[in-house]
Amino acid sequence: QVQLVESGGGLVQPGGSLRLSCAAAGRIFSSYFTAWYRQAPGKQRELVAGITSAGYTHYTDSVKGRFTISRDNAKNTVYLQMNSLKPEDTGVYSCNTNPATTWGQGTRVTVSS
Repeated sequence: QVQLVESGGGLVQPGGSLRLSCAAAGRIFSSYFTAWYRQAPGKQRELVAGITSAGYTHYTDSVKGRFTISRDNAKNTVYLQMNSLKPEDTGVYSCNTNPATTWGQGTRVTVSS
């Protein structure tokens, strides 16, 4: 059974930074496209950043230049470095692969002064 565990969220002021982590049991990230998703209050979940098995990255326009997705194969962990955070980045961040597996609990990010 696959289990995804996200961590690293919290409350941060605008302009601040956070690094999110996604660890997996039962699935090897380096074999899949893996992405971070964000669900803002009252909105649908959206893909924020993704990384292919070969290491190519993709970002939604609103986070380009501010967020960086990376993967540590030895730790089987995917990270999302978020810089220059804005209030509109607030939401619950979750990770998943393609094909998708059961969603984890996510980690909440709140950007507010």
